[in-house]
Amino acid sequence: MTQISQVQPAATATTAKTTAASGASALSSDFETFLKMLTVQVQNQDPMNPVDSNDYATQLATFSSVEQQVLTNDLLGAIGTQLGIGSLQQVGAWIGMEALVRAPVRFDGTPVTVRPEAHPEADEATLLVRDPSGSVIERIQLEPGQSSLTWNGLDASGVPLPRGNYRFEVESSVDGIVIDSQVAQVFSRIEEVRNDGGNVLVRLSDGTEIVSTMVEGLRSGGA
Repeated sequence: MTQISQVQPAATATTAKTTAASGASALSSDFETFLKMLTVQVQNQDPMNPVDSNDYATQLATFSSVEQQVLTNDLLGAIGTQLGIGSLQQVGAWIGMEALVRAPVRFDGTPVTVRPEAHPEADEATLLVRDPSGSVIERIQLEPGQSSLTWNGLDASGVPLPRGNYRFEVESSVDGIVIDSQVAQVFSRIEEVRNDGGNVLVRLSDGTEIVSTMVEGLRSGGA
């Protein structure tokens, strides 16, 4: 059964709060140590050559600035963690749906919907079909403005091709010269969603992992 790889929100929130609290506690301890050292410095200074009071003020201001920066970083980190949790929960709802992406697609015998996009200046466009080894096994001439087609996965003899990961590319040409080549959009089933260093990753049926922001469209599974 497909599961979302994630840390439970409540546990993560508690961890974030604990981290921030630990940072604040450490700063409080450091500040007390700083004051003790400053007191010792005053007590042991040369009475004939006392330390300028401006130096003390500078040291206090420096410590205060560092303290505020650390606390700010802790707060931003906690906020970032919570935002990450929210994104993971939202994208997690995509599991089982089909994502429109520029990536290979797992062919299991079911026809594949392809969304080719030719270069706007092209006078001719061809859809290349690559098998799991990367070899071009089929070239399909695209009609002007054609934005969708269904690939049935049959060879020239009408025999179903082996199951595996297939890739579709659009070659755009002008006067017979290729001016652009790009991966075509396909619908691929979403199998898993996980958090990786703050990025929400989506694993597709062919095993490819992409950042969730690379998903250009969604539809219900089996549509």
